[in-house]
Amino acid sequence: MPIDAGSLHFLVGPVIAGLALLVLALFLRWAFAPSTPKATRRPSAEDGLLTRVATLSKKESALALRAVLSDAGIRSTIRYPAPLRADVLVFPEDAGRARVLAGSFQS
Repeated sequence: MPIDAGSLHFLVGPVIAGLALLVLALFLRWAFAPSTPKATRRPSAEDGLLTRVATLSKKESALALRAVLSDAGIRSTIRYPAPLRADVLVFPEDAGRARVLAGSFQS
């Protein structure tokens, strides 16, 4: 003899399926969440393999410094961490020479 679930028996299956999907979604969000929030990470002077040798306020100045470094045989890149800010980064073994060139660079 079937159990009488009342007049809303057709909703039991979809409600259970919805709850199961909700629990699964919450679990996956928890499982794949980053271990540290993005807002708490602050950029440091050294990111990975590269060392910051200069911070300039104009993109054009950073590109000009990068060209000077390239002419000296120093590989470099530019990072834009904030508006009106450009960091010029080089490999640590070239940092000393790059700082000398950056110190004499007129933007």
